[in-house]
Parts: sequence; structure tokens; C-alpha cells
Amino acid sequence: VILAGEITSNCSVDYDKIVRDTIKEIGYTDPALGFDADSCDVLQYINRQSSDISQGVTEGEGMHSEQGAGDQGLMFGFACDETPEYMPLPIALSHRLIKEFAAIRKNGEVDFLRPDAKVQVSVAYNKGRPTHIDTIVLSSQHSEETGPEDVKKVVMETLVPRVVPEELLTDKTIYHVNPTGRFVIGGPVGDCGLTGRKIIVDTYGGYGRHGGGAFSGKDPSKVDRSAAYGARYIAKNIVAAGLATHCEVQLAYAIGVAEPVSVLVDTFGTGSVADEEISVAVRELFPLTPRGLIEELDLKKPIYKNTAAYGHFGRTPEDDGHFSWEKTDKAEALKNFFLSLSKKAV
Repeated sequence: VILAGEITSNCSVDYDKIVRDTIKEIGYTDPALGFDADSCDVLQYINRQSSDISQGVTEGEGMHSEQGAGDQGLMFGFACDETPEYMPLPIALSHRLIKEFAAIRKNGEVDFLRPDAKVQVSVAYNKGRPTHIDTIVLSSQHSEETGPEDVKKVVMETLVPRVVPEELLTDKTIYHVNPTGRFVIGGPVGDCGLTGRKIIVDTYGGYGRHGGGAFSGKDPSKVDRSAAYGARYIAKNIVAAGLATHCEVQLAYAIGVAEPVSVLVDTFGTGSVADEEISVAVRELFPLTPRGLIEELDLKKPIYKNTAAYGHFGRTPEDDGHFSWEKTDKAEALKNFFLSLSKKAV
């Protein structure tokens, strides 16, 4: 495990213990896997943040007095009414499936599954609405003695019936379970990984746009993280308010500058009012500066560990931690904003 990056802190951190405890929690505890928490190397390359960057994100320093964005870039948030969690159905099902699959492994229901696993769900749509599941793909590392049919039996007889609504399945639904036929070598031994590369599964499964910035490994002064959370918070409240069935929010920033250089709302023709009017409401009702987002969503708490698996969105505020950007507490204010406008027009 290689830790590299910039951290400015007066704390003394036991990086080695944090890494090994995390690896144990994931499930790499057996030396037979080729990688385990007790024997792996942990290499540290942690330095202080560049002073040129920190002056732009520290209030009272740099060219602007207010805390500015930690980098330039654009961030997107998305929400739709396809699921109770206001997420696209394919990614919502993917997260539900892999979370339950991990639970089956961790609670000992079967003893031949190993930590490395991934799932993908393809959903058929008609006129923009999901109709049924076309394909489920699941690959899971397993023990040497286990064959693909054993894994497929768990998927077909235990996992899918628990998670997937029966009405979404048809006799033509395709299942690809360990389609290579063997998945014994897995984890870091089989495929080197890098934090922050899985930006699509972290967000909306490719359903909406993505600005390209990763979330994990960054503190909320980086708008890659805080503004993406803020954009999701805004989009979800717009849909929850009944102003649209699908909504995408784009925020763009300049490094060291507090206010966004762009706020764009796109409801894809599903809005009950014009997108431009919703954008005005967003600027009126939501804090959009880095400091405003951090305070509104309480982002300085140690809440990010649980975002590292099962997606950053589509979770309840109480689910696995403090997912504050999933609240819909501004939906009523959005409704009232447009109600007051209509009364003024009359």
C-alpha cells in the first residue's frame, strides 16, 4: 500500500495502523490470498500542502479574503425519480446487489467468497422510463476449490431474490456470473488499484455527466468533493420538490475564488418551470461557496470512510454515516419560492 499526498495538520497520525485496520475490515486477512493486512508493506509519502494552493483556500490569505475553491473545474450533481433514493435504477440496483453480496460473505453464509467482487446492471428503458432488467453481470473472487457454478448458485438463489424486485426480471434476463470461468487470483495481487479512479461507480453509473474529478482522498476545501456533493444536494431537492423528474446541476469554479463562475440547471424537458428560473432559485436558496457548502453540509466531520464503497449518492443521511448531502430539507423552500413568484405575478 502506497500513501502519497499532501496533508497540513498538527495531529500525529498512525498511518500504518489505519491502513492495516482498513485492510482487515475489507477482508484481506489470509496470507494465502497473497495480500493480507499483517504482512503487506505500507509506504508513506505524505507532505504538507503547497503554500501556493493553501493561500487560495485559507480564509484571509491570497488575492481574495473569503475561502476560495481548492482548484478550478466543473462538478455535476444528478437526481431522478426512478428510485426511492432519487438515483438512476441501474446504479441503485448495482449498489444494493454488491452491498448484500458483501454481507453474505462477511456474515459467513458461504465460506468460499473472497473480498474482490464487482457488479453491473443493464436496464431496458422505454420513453425514458425503466421497464425491466436486461443483464446482470457479477464477478467474485473465490477459493481454489470453488467453481463458477457455486458462485452462480449464490447469486441466483440467494442474492438476486433478496435484492431485485421480481417485476423487473423477465425470462429473458441475462446473467453473467464469473464469465471468465475462474477468479481465484484477485485483489491487489491480481489487479493494482488507485484511489479515485472509480468516479462513475462513485456517482451515477454513467447516467449523468461527470466533471472528471475524484472525491476520495480529498478534503472538502477541494470543490471536486464538496461541490459535487452540493450539486447532488441541489438536484435531489429539486426533484423532491416536484419541480422535475430528472435534474442535473452543474457548478464551476476558479481556484482561489469563492463564488462559482457558473450555475446551470438542466431538467431535460421534465421541469414544471423553466430551467433558468430554477437556477435563480438555486442561487437564492443554496450556499454555493466552498465555505458555505462545508457549513451547510457539515463536511468537516470525519464522515468519509463510508463513502469509499457502495457509492457517494443514494444513501440516507443515517445510512452508514453522515450523508448530509442526501437530505431533502430544502424541497419545501423551493416549492414556496415558486409559489410566491406565482402570487406576485397574479
